[in-house]
Amino acid sequence: MAGRIPEQDIAAIRERTRIEEIVGEYVALKPGGADSMKGLSPFKDEKTPSFHVRPQHGYFHCFSTGEGGDVFAFLMKMEHISFLEAVEQLADRIGYRISYEGGGQVIQRDRGTRSRLVQANAAAQKFYAERLHQDEEAETARAFLTDRGFDLSQADVFGCGYAPAGWDTMSKHLMRQGFEAKELESAGLSKTSSRGTLIDRFHRRLLWPIRNLAGEVIGFGARKLFEDDTLGKYMNTPETMLYKKSQVLFGLDLAKREIASQRRAVVVEGYTDVMAMHAAGVTTSVAACGTAFGEDHLSTLRRLMLDDNYFRGEIVYTFDGDEAGKKAAMRAFSGDQQFSGRTFVAVAPAGQDPCDIRQNKGDAALRDLVSARVPMFEFAIRSMLEECDLDHAEGRVDALRRTVPVVADIRDSALRDEYARQLAGWVGWDDPGTVLRRVREEARKKGRAKSAGSGPGLRKRAPGPGGPGGSGGGARAEWDRSEGGGRRHDDDEAGDRGESQAPAVPAGIPLPSAADPVLWPQREALKAALQYPGLAGPLFDSLPGECYTHPAYAQIADALSAAGGCASGKSGANWVSEVSLSLEDDGLQKLVGLLAVETLRVAEDALPRYVSGVLARLQEVWVSGQIADLKSKVQRMSPADDPEGFSALFGDLVALEEYRRGLLNQAVGATPDIA
Repeated sequence: MAGRIPEQDIAAIRERTRIEEIVGEYVALKPGGADSMKGLSPFKDEKTPSFHVRPQHGYFHCFSTGEGGDVFAFLMKMEHISFLEAVEQLADRIGYRISYEGGGQVIQRDRGTRSRLVQANAAAQKFYAERLHQDEEAETARAFLTDRGFDLSQADVFGCGYAPAGWDTMSKHLMRQGFEAKELESAGLSKTSSRGTLIDRFHRRLLWPIRNLAGEVIGFGARKLFEDDTLGKYMNTPETMLYKKSQVLFGLDLAKREIASQRRAVVVEGYTDVMAMHAAGVTTSVAACGTAFGEDHLSTLRRLMLDDNYFRGEIVYTFDGDEAGKKAAMRAFSGDQQFSGRTFVAVAPAGQDPCDIRQNKGDAALRDLVSARVPMFEFAIRSMLEECDLDHAEGRVDALRRTVPVVADIRDSALRDEYARQLAGWVGWDDPGTVLRRVREEARKKGRAKSAGSGPGLRKRAPGPGGPGGSGGGARAEWDRSEGGGRRHDDDEAGDRGESQAPAVPAGIPLPSAADPVLWPQREALKAALQYPGLAGPLFDSLPGECYTHPAYAQIADALSAAGGCASGKSGANWVSEVSLSLEDDGLQKLVGLLAVETLRVAEDALPRYVSGVLARLQEVWVSGQIADLKSKVQRMSPADDPEGFSALFGDLVALEEYRRGLLNQAVGATPDIA
């Protein structure tokens, strides 16, 4: 038995381990002020970052769950391991040798259970990789990779290996290295035969090691190579202490940095598909292992992309264009709205996966596949419309009856309205206002149904006399009356103007919440202009009015301009008073007073950089809106019909994207401290 770990060793390991590096393998962290970094909580699904790390203090705290502690506590929580294992794992990481009290330098078998399983998997991966390179019987595995366009150097990047034919070749090899039978079984590498002997789990198969975010091998995926192998095309390590298939993604250890940098993840379906994507330069590609892509996988990617209201990430699902692929896409669609950012579908030609496409058409074809992605909502709705006969009035009514509830499920009201208008065009309905109104009505019904427990759907009616040539007034009226209580079409225009908006509020502008993360850059910019006008300066004055989306903030920005702007040289109490007096609303005057004293949560010596970062963030949000509008125009254009116009718009888009990236880089360091 090993002795206890002395306190001086624990302190030394804690001191030498950078907590932000360990946490950063699980959570994308952004600067959040002096000695503060923050990200999305790894313990709870959230949209606004509440997880804070203090690098200089070596501690973390999650305001959502109350979890906190040092680097050992974080690792224990994330990996479900003991304190002993956490200390030993970090000691291994930094190359620190522990002197156990009463035990001296202990041999490896005395280490914690998790560490032993990680070591066993690492030893197995090395063994399998050597077999792939050296064994004559592995020629079939090497040919499999070559036939799919991969050489051994590319296979080595992913750690591919070959499980030999012997029943217990790998097990005996690892036991000679000091591993015990129970450890190999616990790691999922070996199993007990019907005769009670220890045998290898994988035989005569091509293997891919599956690694966690820290790069540790925690399991394997195995592909059938020989016809007489009757155990299924693919096999995976069973559930173990290390390997939880619902939580791991193949290739994530290689893709994590690019995913965090690009804020994009491309989800494919197989091991060779991930390899093909990476070989083609799409280095953000990952795949689920032995199970469907689920909520835990999505949460992992969101944390890496810091997918909150400031950093909107993007997930691209790739699916085969056949029926099975469409069904898989629709299953993914059901969980789409859990993702704050944008979700897309890249549809491959029927019968081809990314590996096939690369073999047949080259690397550029895979990059083009991802570039040609379509929004998940559009794909889902169009897939439903393909099942309807849109050449007849009854078919169009049926199409709307099926798709209106889907569009109504979109949580973003602006996006929901836009899809309602597009739906009218896709169906061939000549009155978009009607469709828009019905989508809004359905959205309200769904909101009420959450508390009532049920909600009505659209009822099918016989088509009117419109006939197959168009939407038809009769068909439209019939569909409109099915839920609308006979409302006249004259009301459509009113509905489009905001019928579903909240009732009018009493006189006076509603004040924004200080904790609203979407409005944070606007609030911080105004605070800087009021408290430190010299730092905000001409850059603040040059910001367009469209940067302020809340009416209260917009009026205060106008008042600052009316008072001469930050470049006027005014400051102090007189400056604040002059801005306040130019506002007639009492609530706005009080808000100016509050913003003038509300703390800017940053050290004084970092104020210039912080203010610059806040203003850059505000510009970046505005530029992102311009980019979205420009992308919409580009998507609606045909390069063949107007090559010059398309090229000009695309050039503008590239320039704006570059400008936005520059603003984003400048803004790093100005992340809000909302918690």
